[in-house]
Amino acid sequence: MAEERKRLTTRERLRSIDRSLMARLNRVRSRFVFILQATVGAGLSYWVANDIVGHAQPFFAPISAVIILGLSGGDRLKRAVEMSIGGITGVAVGDILFQFVGQGPFQITLIVGATLLLGSFMTKSPLLTNQIVFGSILIATIFPPTEGAGGLNRAIDALIGSAIGVITIALIPNSPLAQARREVSKVLSIAASVLYDVSRGLEKQDVEIIEEARQAVFGTQTNIEKLADAAKQGREASEVSPIMWGSKRNIRSLERILVPVDNGVRGVRVLSRRALVITEDGDSVSPVQIELIEELCSVMEELAEIYGSRRGLNEAQELPHLVQRLRRAGARASMDIVEGSSQLSAYAILAQTRSIVVDLLMICGMSRESAVAVLIPTSQTPAYPPEIYDEDEHDL
Repeated sequence: MAEERKRLTTRERLRSIDRSLMARLNRVRSRFVFILQATVGAGLSYWVANDIVGHAQPFFAPISAVIILGLSGGDRLKRAVEMSIGGITGVAVGDILFQFVGQGPFQITLIVGATLLLGSFMTKSPLLTNQIVFGSILIATIFPPTEGAGGLNRAIDALIGSAIGVITIALIPNSPLAQARREVSKVLSIAASVLYDVSRGLEKQDVEIIEEARQAVFGTQTNIEKLADAAKQGREASEVSPIMWGSKRNIRSLERILVPVDNGVRGVRVLSRRALVITEDGDSVSPVQIELIEELCSVMEELAEIYGSRRGLNEAQELPHLVQRLRRAGARASMDIVEGSSQLSAYAILAQTRSIVVDLLMICGMSRESAVAVLIPTSQTPAYPPEIYDEDEHDL
């Protein structure tokens, strides 16, 4: 059994995560590669456009590079290409239209209308259409063509900046693995705190404790979305950047746990809702059910520590121990522990407890089929036959 660690309430856990100096340092560290990319990309694109191509004041080269590099989320390269095309087209169209209509309120109206029509004709992508309009507005207002800087020079500068931005993404990839692991750790840590509060609320029949925990768990969906975006970025980077080819296995492992992490958090939400209902009704669950919830809380805390640790915890050594604890929990999660209860919520809590066991086993590396087989069956014809349990291992 792992050494008992100090328990934090959900509110205390959120406060320690969001307001700590380490959280601020993590935020800076997570953007460091982008800072490096933007620094190199902006300087290189300006140098190419100014010193090699010979354009005076090539503003659109570095700004295009920074815009491309500032994209986040999945399909980054696809959207970078779209923005490149849109920016280049907008600059070229703005340059051409300015030569004919000049500058002024009426001219701006005409230029924006014309570029919107062109963008809508060219593509169904709002991102590309908007970029065309932004480029033409910049040309017609802040950077009108001047002698030696008109024609297609601005479009060429935008092309140079966009191309260097895309190349920089491939040569200086932003690996999201560390950030993704921190998001997994944060989500599991909050979910563990919620389970701890739920177990306390059920034991003391305190509605307020459970209500407070439920407010916190709803905020984890943003972290789940960040985790999904990080996985998409990692897969994309591993496909286009030679530097990231060696990370493909780790990225696949990250993608594998996305669904069970999401399902596990959703299971905690449902369990907390049913716990609130049963507590509001003045009823209770069996001590074994509370013990199982506490055990899942403890396992989640250890998983959060593994994913968030900077001490290099060896997952190959830590995870088998957690799997054995989850096996024992699955072996105890039978209908017998709610027998005699007339509360539907007590059975719902049992069902969610079993589901969370499966989700945590999948996070530890098991397939869904093997994880479900760990559970003591509640059906006469289980889809996945149960494993053989040693009765001496049933006690938590």
